[in-house]
Amino acid sequence: MTDPLLKLVFFVPESHKETVKNAIFAAGAGKYDGYDCCSWETQGTGQFRPLQGSQPFLGQQGSIERVDEFRVETVCPESKIKVILESLLLAHPYETPAYEVWSVKTLDDF
Repeated sequence: MTDPLLKLVFFVPESHKETVKNAIFAAGAGKYDGYDCCSWETQGTGQFRPLQGSQPFLGQQGSIERVDEFRVETVCPESKIKVILESLLLAHPYETPAYEVWSVKTLDDF
């Protein structure tokens, strides 16, 4: 039985994109069928307002901040997702990075 795949999506400013990708790849993300360091990315604009008590990497408390960011997607083996997420959080510059994880089905699942 193979390790089920999960999809990890996260958002990161360009200044830290390669650092975060390298950290999650080193933890086991991005491996698929004889390849490694696999990911897909696209650029967009993120928006947030730091609230009182936050310690934002960018922006100031009470003001809406818009920042050029990248959406990065990759696959992860389910057995390694916790260490991959811990690596993402350690390498990411944001106090509270946005990320998503969900199940992936491949041809072998049907």
